[in-house]
Amino acid sequence: MKNKEKYYKALIENRGQFNEIEVGEQLGLHETETSEIITQLLSEYKIEYAINRSCNYSLTKKGMKKKSRT
Repeated sequence: MKNKEKYYKALIENRGQFNEIEVGEQLGLHETETSEIITQLLSEYKIEYAINRSCNYSLTKKGMKKKSRT
């Protein structure tokens, strides 16, 4: 899913400045599509529910390690 990768990269760059829905809106995604992407990223253990400033999700250590390898 192309939007999922775009959203994940935007979430990384966000660093907690905007909430997860606003990040999706910046990419032109609807709230329902953003919620579906969040669900997929949670199931892949790339993100976890943890309040990170304005955002309710942060990268998991597994997701951060994968990011640093590429």
